[in-house]
Amino acid sequence: GPNGSGKTTTMRMLTTLTAPTSGDAAIMGTPVADRDGVRDHVGYLPEEPPVFDELTGREQLRYFARLRDLPPAPTDDRIDRWLDRFDLAADYSKGMRQKIGLIQALLHEPAVVFLDEPTSGLDPRAARTVLDAIDDLTDNGQTVFLSTHILSVVEELADTVGVLCEG
Repeated sequence: GPNGSGKTTTMRMLTTLTAPTSGDAAIMGTPVADRDGVRDHVGYLPEEPPVFDELTGREQLRYFARLRDLPPAPTDDRIDRWLDRFDLAADYSKGMRQKIGLIQALLHEPAVVFLDEPTSGLDPRAARTVLDAIDDLTDNGQTVFLSTHILSVVEELADTVGVLCEG
């Protein structure tokens, strides 16, 4: 949908970050009103992921893992695997911040992943890495709810397409 049609707002409601004003929705059979129940099942990458400049990527991911009470040993292995896959260094460009945000959304291995413009601002190589990771997620049985303006991405990745129109 076009800018302002409600894509991000819809994602924020489905991930329990914004309360719906009316209607019902459920994730994995859990009503979005059950915030804790839904959050166990979802990962969310906003268009501008929160990255703490004073932390390395590894430190930030460990911090978010602790917030989710993930066990340290297997989580550290998972962090290393994702950091290697995305070839991340210590200084973060926009693309690197986007990749750290994606890893953060995937770290707890959610059943449903919401990605809001995940390739926004990425160079072609970084975008390809992100798209390949999305493809792997769906191959592994995870559901990916993707918002994008790039029709070639939709054609490549989508099994089901929804379009939001302005008012």
